[in-house]
Amino acid sequence: MFFISLHKNKQTVLNPKLVISKLISSELVKNSSKLLSANILAQAIALIVYPVLARMYSPNDFGLMNLFLSIGGILGLISTAEYQYAILLPKSEQKATACLQAGFVCCAIVSAASLLSVCFSVPIAALFDAPNLAKWYWLMPLYVFSTGCWSLLNYWYTRHKRFGAISTYQISQNLLSSGTKVGFGAMGMLSGGLILSSVLAPVFAIGISIKHTYRNTIRPLFLFRKNQVKTCAEEYVKFPKYSLPRTLVNNFSGNLPILLLSPFFGMSEIGFFGMAMTLAFRPMNMISTSLYQVFFQRTAERVQQKESIKPFFVKFIRNTLLIAVPSFALLYFILPWLATFFLGSGWDSTATYIRMMLPWLALFCILSPISYIADIFQKQNTYLLFDIVLFIIRSLALSIGIFMQNIHLAILGYFIGGTIINAVQLLWFLNIVNKYEKERLQTIH
Repeated sequence: MFFISLHKNKQTVLNPKLVISKLISSELVKNSSKLLSANILAQAIALIVYPVLARMYSPNDFGLMNLFLSIGGILGLISTAEYQYAILLPKSEQKATACLQAGFVCCAIVSAASLLSVCFSVPIAALFDAPNLAKWYWLMPLYVFSTGCWSLLNYWYTRHKRFGAISTYQISQNLLSSGTKVGFGAMGMLSGGLILSSVLAPVFAIGISIKHTYRNTIRPLFLFRKNQVKTCAEEYVKFPKYSLPRTLVNNFSGNLPILLLSPFFGMSEIGFFGMAMTLAFRPMNMISTSLYQVFFQRTAERVQQKESIKPFFVKFIRNTLLIAVPSFALLYFILPWLATFFLGSGWDSTATYIRMMLPWLALFCILSPISYIADIFQKQNTYLLFDIVLFIIRSLALSIGIFMQNIHLAILGYFIGGTIINAVQLLWFLNIVNKYEKERLQTIH
């Protein structure tokens, strides 16, 4: 495993069994393995039913779901003002609780605003040339509220190393989502079955998660200290001030193909692209998120104690490249056959889109699990500039494709721009780590 660095000494060289034993017993490895196992199982559950769903629902149905989730995803990000990331930083438990409560207050306000937006569901649907969206837009406030609540709970569980609760949510959410999608499809509810399943599943999964953690982990959150919440909101104001715009720009940038191309190329083409993102990006995003949570908690702890972090990052990057490059090279050649076998005939465009995103995915595997570096070292303002530049480049690429009336050209340019910016961000992260190591050594000496 490349999650930890080993100290070379005579004992480890002479006794390999001891090395393996230490690896297996490492808390970092245990936590990573727990989340990764849950994510793999959760994704396996989702992927197993996709051949059924692809033959049950049309690309147009998937396109409508992707449009709904793209809008809801952006509102969900705004809902917590990014205060979930502040939960891991304070040493004081009361301050961490106040950070979560500050995020929850923001979540309640944004959810109420999204409830008011239901009155304008018809104009919103017309904006994206998707009239069926208006029929299901009333579910948006519930989706936004559940998304925000889980973001906060997720990092609360991470702080307390309740990775089992996170795993429970992931598995139950995918089980409920997959089961209800098949069920609604069998009942003939094809127009909104995918959307309804995507909204209800996380709500019930949160309830299951809370049920098992209420007494020891959740109940203390109900003690609300107004002054302390206000103080923490001001102390960690960089998160809503810099991190939120960065994440919002990044998420909006990530959803640009769906939001911008929908009126020009129709729901079916968006459905093909959405399926490509589901099969290629989302499983990796789930795994990267698991690593991110464990790495974030561990790195924040080491930085608080002024310990070295560079060997871990170098090892992680090297080993991820050794795995990703040959794997994606092989995947490129077998994708057309794989898409037809898995999804059935008529889904060829999905393989084309996945091929276009492979170089970007390889860099994403490295960058995403360590993207918390900007938050730990309070570099959110610089990170925001990166995302603004990326947004501009991607917007230009998609605009060129729209002008040329070529969706493949638009998507290719979109991912090329993302690959270049991600490579520059990785170098920037390494530079931040190197500066920390120099300052740490100077402090020690």
